[in-house]
Amino acid sequence: MEANSHNSYVFDPESSAEMARLINQDRMMTQAMGGPLAGLEQPETLRNILDLGSGPGGWALDVAFELPQANVEGIDISRIMVDYANARARTQDILNASFGVMNITEPLDFPAASFDLVNARFLTVALKREAWPPLLKESTRVLRPGGYLRLTEVVDAGISNSAALNQLMQLLLQALWLAGYAFSPDGHSVGAVHMLPSFLRELGYQQVRLQPHAVEYSANMEAWADQYHNIEVAGSQIKPLLVKLGLITIEDFDQLYAQAISDMHQETFCAIQHFTTVFGQKP
Repeated sequence: MEANSHNSYVFDPESSAEMARLINQDRMMTQAMGGPLAGLEQPETLRNILDLGSGPGGWALDVAFELPQANVEGIDISRIMVDYANARARTQDILNASFGVMNITEPLDFPAASFDLVNARFLTVALKREAWPPLLKESTRVLRPGGYLRLTEVVDAGISNSAALNQLMQLLLQALWLAGYAFSPDGHSVGAVHMLPSFLRELGYQQVRLQPHAVEYSANMEAWADQYHNIEVAGSQIKPLLVKLGLITIEDFDQLYAQAISDMHQETFCAIQHFTTVFGQKP
């Protein structure tokens, strides 16, 4: 499976720094969700599972370990991340997980009704807003009747007591909006989660429901280190886009970024991020 050269991911998908960021983010978010299969009824009945935009493979490998009777496949546009995920599967002797290169903005290279569960997490930075309906239709096509679609996306970019960090996150939201991502009407919100239940109902899904999550990354909290690394890497990667869009100058970004990083090191730093999982069952 090879991906088309077209890539809509905000960051460089072949970057080792981005891969390290995703490894940390994946671990942090899975823990905050209560485990890789949280919210699913009778997960032990699942036999074929697909993870869209699987990145370094953390979620898929966790599921394959937890469900040794299931076959778990992950697809991603990044060759470096797919190679890493397959290497991890071999190293950990997880034989029921495999990963391949595929572009999720194009028709999925799987037969109809192939999977009991299609999972995706944090695709807001990978899909332009017009790419969501086709992907959801393709996900529905490859799901078996009675199968589940499980989508997890952030609600906000994080709320903290650091004015600099809050401003940096607002600039990120503005950049995503201007670049054509998600469904915010004005660029002041992430703008994805509120649309997904409606999309699923339009496709005929039943028992559409939401499960909210939150991760606190205040000073001295367990998630602080992972989120610090997340912001440190993502901030430096988003800088060229912010400057290109005219949202900030290089000099002002460097000053704002340095202040945000400094604020996160303060003992009084407080922050939280919210995200939500949307479930739907195919008739």
